[in-house]
Amino acid sequence: MKLGAFSVSLAVKDIKVSKAFYEKLGFKEFGGDVSQNWVILENEGHVIGLFQGMFDRNTLTFNPGWSQDAQKLNTFTDVRELQKQLKAQGIELMSEADESTTGPASIMLMDPDGNPILFDQHV
Repeated sequence: MKLGAFSVSLAVKDIKVSKAFYEKLGFKEFGGDVSQNWVILENEGHVIGLFQGMFDRNTLTFNPGWSQDAQKLNTFTDVRELQKQLKAQGIELMSEADESTTGPASIMLMDPDGNPILFDQHV
């Protein structure tokens, strides 16, 4: 199962305060838009997303189709195929992708301890 790029999506109270804090740790803006209350930061291959008002909890995020530096991969496991594989293993999904579509889509599930896991395909 190829999951794609990995990051942690943090549910933050104040995007500007959180961004300034992580920049002090050496993270640099990599993507997103602070004016839209989300930004992606990177430090030596470590990626975190800051999201104000978008997630209830911190979330593990995988991006099928992307390398760790957000470049499109030539080959990857489509999120709809991941969905089929996960369901075949008896994993319950909180949200599902429409299997009749192609391109960008997402699915979400919870691990046994209640940690949300998002598979968010952008390609």
